[in-house]
Amino acid sequence: MNINLEKIVYNEKGLIPVVVQESSTKEVLMLAYMNEEALKQTLLTKQATYYSRSRQSLWVKGETSGHVQTVKGLVYDCDGDSLLMTVEQTGVACHTGEMSCFHNALIEPEESPKPLLEELYQTIDERKKNPIEGSYTNYLFTKGIDKILKKVGEETAEVIIAAKNHSISEMTYEISDLVYHTLVLMVQEGVTLDQIESELKRRQKKT
Repeated sequence: MNINLEKIVYNEKGLIPVVVQESSTKEVLMLAYMNEEALKQTLLTKQATYYSRSRQSLWVKGETSGHVQTVKGLVYDCDGDSLLMTVEQTGVACHTGEMSCFHNALIEPEESPKPLLEELYQTIDERKKNPIEGSYTNYLFTKGIDKILKKVGEETAEVIIAAKNHSISEMTYEISDLVYHTLVLMVQEGVTLDQIESELKRRQKKT
Protein backbone atom coordinates (compact mmCIF):
# COMPACT_ATOMS: atom_id res chain seq x y z
CA MET A 1 0.00 0.00 0.00
CA ASN A 2 1.33 3.43 -0.98
CA ILE A 3 0.71 5.80 1.91
CA ASN A 4 2.79 8.75 3.05
CA LEU A 5 2.70 8.77 6.84
CA GLU A 6 3.90 12.36 6.93
CA LYS A 7 0.59 13.40 5.40
CA ILE A 8 -1.48 11.88 8.21
CA VAL A 9 -3.06 14.43 10.57
CA TYR A 10 -4.06 13.16 14.01
CA ASN A 11 -6.50 14.98 16.28
CA GLU A 12 -5.62 16.50 19.66
CA LYS A 13 -5.81 13.02 21.22
CA GLY A 14 -3.40 11.56 18.68
CA LEU A 15 -6.13 9.65 16.84
CA ILE A 16 -7.48 9.50 13.30
CA PRO A 17 -10.93 8.10 12.33
CA VAL A 18 -11.02 5.11 10.00
CA VAL A 19 -14.02 4.22 7.85
CA VAL A 20 -13.91 0.49 7.15
CA GLN A 21 -15.43 -0.94 3.97
CA GLU A 22 -15.81 -4.53 2.74
CA SER A 23 -13.68 -4.81 -0.40
CA SER A 24 -15.98 -7.15 -2.34
CA THR A 25 -19.40 -5.65 -1.55
CA LYS A 26 -18.33 -2.03 -0.84
CA GLU A 27 -20.54 -2.13 2.27
CA VAL A 28 -19.44 0.25 5.04
CA LEU A 29 -18.75 -1.98 8.04
CA MET A 30 -17.68 0.28 10.90
CA LEU A 31 -15.98 3.44 12.10
CA ALA A 32 -12.96 3.07 14.35
CA TYR A 33 -9.85 4.99 15.36
CA MET A 34 -6.13 4.49 14.98
CA ASN A 35 -3.17 6.15 16.61
CA GLU A 36 0.22 6.21 14.93
CA GLU A 37 1.24 2.86 16.41
CA ALA A 38 -2.01 1.15 15.31
CA LEU A 39 -1.61 2.52 11.79
CA LYS A 40 1.98 1.31 11.52
CA GLN A 41 1.01 -2.14 12.81
CA THR A 42 -1.85 -2.33 10.33
CA LEU A 43 0.50 -1.46 7.47
CA LEU A 44 3.04 -4.02 8.67
CA THR A 45 0.71 -6.97 9.33
CA LYS A 46 -2.14 -6.22 6.87
CA GLN A 47 -4.50 -7.06 9.75
CA ALA A 48 -6.79 -4.24 10.91
CA THR A 49 -5.45 -2.87 14.19
CA TYR A 50 -7.22 -0.06 16.03
CA TYR A 51 -6.89 2.04 19.16
CA SER A 52 -9.56 1.39 21.79
CA ARG A 53 -10.56 4.69 23.40
CA SER A 54 -12.32 2.86 26.25
CA ARG A 55 -9.40 0.53 27.07
CA GLN A 56 -6.77 3.00 25.90
CA SER A 57 -4.80 0.29 24.16
CA LEU A 58 -4.32 -1.27 20.73
CA TRP A 59 -6.65 -4.06 19.62
CA VAL A 60 -6.50 -6.29 16.58
CA LYS A 61 -9.95 -6.71 15.08
CA GLY A 62 -11.11 -10.30 15.63
CA GLU A 63 -8.33 -11.29 18.03
CA THR A 64 -10.92 -12.87 20.36
CA SER A 65 -13.94 -13.41 18.07
CA GLY A 66 -12.03 -14.64 15.02
CA HIS A 67 -13.80 -12.00 12.89
CA VAL A 68 -10.56 -10.63 11.53
CA GLN A 69 -10.19 -7.98 8.85
CA THR A 70 -7.51 -8.53 6.21
CA VAL A 71 -6.54 -5.19 4.74
CA LYS A 72 -6.92 -4.82 0.97
CA GLY A 73 -6.51 -1.06 0.62
CA LEU A 74 -5.89 2.04 2.73
CA VAL A 75 -6.16 5.67 1.62
CA TYR A 76 -6.36 9.04 3.33
CA ASP A 77 -8.63 11.94 2.40
CA CYS A 78 -7.68 15.33 0.92
CA ASP A 79 -6.95 16.83 4.34
CA GLY A 80 -5.13 13.75 5.65
CA ASP A 81 -7.31 13.67 8.76
CA SER A 82 -9.39 10.56 8.03
CA LEU A 83 -8.76 7.14 6.51
CA LEU A 84 -10.75 4.81 4.30
CA MET A 85 -9.74 1.17 4.64
CA THR A 86 -11.04 -1.68 2.51
CA VAL A 87 -10.88 -5.12 4.07
CA GLU A 88 -11.81 -8.72 3.56
CA GLN A 89 -14.10 -9.33 6.50
CA THR A 90 -14.14 -12.76 8.13
CA GLY A 91 -17.49 -13.30 9.82
CA VAL A 92 -19.29 -10.15 10.91
CA ALA A 93 -17.92 -6.71 11.74
CA CYS A 94 -20.33 -5.66 14.48
CA HIS A 95 -20.28 -6.99 18.05
CA THR A 96 -24.11 -7.26 17.88
CA GLY A 97 -23.84 -10.02 15.29
CA GLU A 98 -24.79 -7.77 12.37
CA MET A 99 -22.52 -7.67 9.35
CA SER A 100 -22.17 -3.90 9.60
CA CYS A 101 -22.26 -1.57 12.59
CA PHE A 102 -24.45 0.71 10.46
CA HIS A 103 -27.72 -1.25 10.66
CA ASN A 104 -30.02 1.20 12.46
CA ALA A 105 -31.85 3.14 9.75
CA LEU A 106 -33.33 6.61 10.23
CA ILE A 107 -34.21 6.65 6.55
CA GLU A 108 -34.24 3.31 4.77
CA PRO A 109 -31.71 3.51 1.93
CA GLU A 110 -32.90 2.85 -1.59
CA GLU A 111 -31.07 -0.17 -2.89
CA SER A 112 -30.02 -0.31 -6.51
CA PRO A 113 -30.27 -3.80 -7.97
CA LYS A 114 -26.90 -5.45 -8.39
CA PRO A 115 -25.94 -7.13 -11.67
CA LEU A 116 -26.95 -10.78 -11.41
CA LEU A 117 -23.44 -12.21 -11.78
CA GLU A 118 -22.13 -9.87 -9.09
CA GLU A 119 -24.97 -10.81 -6.75
CA LEU A 120 -24.39 -14.53 -7.35
CA TYR A 121 -20.63 -14.15 -6.86
CA GLN A 122 -21.19 -12.36 -3.56
CA THR A 123 -23.63 -15.04 -2.41
CA ILE A 124 -21.09 -17.76 -3.19
CA ASP A 125 -18.34 -15.78 -1.45
CA GLU A 126 -20.58 -15.36 1.60
CA ARG A 127 -21.21 -19.13 1.73
CA LYS A 128 -17.46 -19.69 1.73
CA LYS A 129 -16.92 -17.24 4.58
CA ASN A 130 -20.02 -18.23 6.57
CA PRO A 131 -21.06 -21.83 5.77
CA ILE A 132 -24.72 -22.83 5.95
CA GLU A 133 -25.66 -26.42 6.69
CA GLY A 134 -27.20 -28.16 3.69
CA SER A 135 -25.82 -25.65 1.18
CA TYR A 136 -24.66 -27.25 -2.09
CA THR A 137 -22.13 -24.45 -2.48
CA ASN A 138 -20.63 -25.28 0.91
CA TYR A 139 -20.57 -28.94 -0.09
CA LEU A 140 -18.38 -28.02 -3.06
CA PHE A 141 -16.04 -25.90 -0.93
CA THR A 142 -15.78 -28.69 1.63
CA LYS A 143 -14.85 -31.23 -1.05
CA GLY A 144 -12.20 -28.86 -2.37
CA ILE A 145 -10.63 -27.88 -5.66
CA ASP A 146 -10.66 -31.34 -7.27
CA LYS A 147 -14.43 -31.68 -6.85
CA ILE A 148 -15.03 -28.15 -8.14
CA LEU A 149 -12.84 -28.77 -11.19
CA LYS A 150 -14.64 -32.03 -11.87
CA LYS A 151 -17.98 -30.23 -11.87
CA VAL A 152 -16.67 -27.51 -14.20
CA GLY A 153 -15.46 -30.23 -16.56
CA GLU A 154 -18.77 -32.09 -16.42
CA GLU A 155 -20.79 -28.95 -17.08
CA THR A 156 -18.51 -28.00 -19.99
CA ALA A 157 -19.14 -31.39 -21.59
CA GLU A 158 -22.89 -31.02 -21.08
CA VAL A 159 -22.85 -27.61 -22.76
CA ILE A 160 -21.12 -29.18 -25.76
CA ILE A 161 -23.72 -31.96 -25.93
CA ALA A 162 -26.56 -29.45 -25.68
CA ALA A 163 -25.03 -27.40 -28.51
CA LYS A 164 -24.70 -30.52 -30.69
CA ASN A 165 -28.40 -31.17 -30.04
CA HIS A 166 -29.21 -27.62 -31.18
CA SER A 167 -31.47 -27.24 -28.13
CA ILE A 168 -31.77 -23.67 -26.89
CA SER A 169 -33.54 -24.69 -23.68
CA GLU A 170 -30.95 -27.38 -22.95
CA MET A 171 -28.09 -25.01 -23.70
CA THR A 172 -29.62 -22.34 -21.45
CA TYR A 173 -29.83 -24.80 -18.57
CA GLU A 174 -26.35 -26.26 -19.02
CA ILE A 175 -24.62 -22.90 -19.59
CA SER A 176 -26.25 -21.65 -16.38
CA ASP A 177 -24.79 -24.66 -14.56
CA LEU A 178 -21.37 -23.94 -16.07
CA VAL A 179 -21.48 -20.26 -15.10
CA TYR A 180 -22.43 -21.12 -11.50
CA HIS A 181 -19.67 -23.73 -11.08
CA THR A 182 -17.15 -21.39 -12.73
CA LEU A 183 -18.05 -18.71 -10.18
CA VAL A 184 -17.52 -21.24 -7.38
CA LEU A 185 -14.09 -21.97 -8.85
CA MET A 186 -13.32 -18.24 -9.03
CA VAL A 187 -14.23 -17.71 -5.38
CA GLN A 188 -12.24 -20.78 -4.35
CA GLU A 189 -9.13 -19.52 -6.13
CA GLY A 190 -9.59 -15.82 -5.38
CA VAL A 191 -10.37 -14.64 -8.91
CA THR A 192 -12.72 -11.65 -8.96
CA LEU A 193 -15.29 -10.49 -11.49
CA ASP A 194 -13.36 -7.22 -11.77
CA GLN A 195 -10.29 -9.14 -12.92
CA ILE A 196 -12.31 -10.98 -15.56
CA GLU A 197 -13.88 -7.71 -16.72
CA SER A 198 -10.47 -6.07 -17.00
CA GLU A 199 -9.13 -8.96 -19.06
CA LEU A 200 -12.15 -8.92 -21.37
CA LYS A 201 -11.79 -5.16 -21.86
CA ARG A 202 -8.13 -5.68 -22.73
CA ARG A 203 -9.09 -8.26 -25.34
CA GLN A 204 -11.91 -6.09 -26.66
CA LYS A 205 -9.40 -3.47 -27.72
CA LYS A 206 -7.73 -6.08 -29.92
CA THR A 207 -10.96 -7.39 -31.44
